[in-house]
Amino acid sequence: MDVDRLHLYLSPDKPLTLDERARYRDVIKKRCSGTPLQHLTGEISFFGLRFRVSSEALIPRQETEELLEKALNLVPRDREIACLDLGTGSGVLAVCLARFLPRARITAVDLSEEALGLARENAQLHDVSDRITFLKSDWFERVSEKFDLIVSNPPYIAEEELVALPVEVRAHEPRVALDGGKEGVERIESLTRSLKEHMLPNASVLLEIGNGQGRMVVERMDAVGLVEARMERDIAGKERFVIARCP
Repeated sequence: MDVDRLHLYLSPDKPLTLDERARYRDVIKKRCSGTPLQHLTGEISFFGLRFRVSSEALIPRQETEELLEKALNLVPRDREIACLDLGTGSGVLAVCLARFLPRARITAVDLSEEALGLARENAQLHDVSDRITFLKSDWFERVSEKFDLIVSNPPYIAEEELVALPVEVRAHEPRVALDGGKEGVERIESLTRSLKEHMLPNASVLLEIGNGQGRMVVERMDAVGLVEARMERDIAGKERFVIARCP
């Protein structure tokens, strides 16, 4: 109906027009066929903020809200810092870092120009465009700076597990944001190769991972020279995050 919720409360008995009924039926048919609800509404609530979403980027999930909360606890909020969001997608992490770290400069990287366009829209929506640099890059390919904090929700679904995903994920979300290759850690391994050279002394990195990948990713962090690498579980008790520090 293109109205806000308050309008519905103020006009509870207003009959729907034929066009509105037709649009409603169309939405229901799409939902029944597997189209994600977030794609039908065009938005999602993330960390208390509203974000635009589309099929060009992964729909943000609760686990990524947990990642953001952990990230905010790793850095000071009262000084200037540089943050990097690798694989920004819809931009929820980059925008929230800019919103909740008022002195931070954010670089948001993605390989998809369409995803970057969506992330720019969300940055404008929350009035933080002036503190976020958007960069089309395959991980660190075009990144030259060093950072105090690096966060990423990389693809971590094992290639052979993609066919078993729910249809609303498998058919409606970008495969490149899901497919982690063999055992689900190929893209993570690619990302970690250049981590240390882009981290300032005492900088932190925080990755979202798949359940059962904790040991492999921690070992990878150790192998590239990072310290204090550890796996942490999400609220459901699953292996979900790996955190490490640059010496």
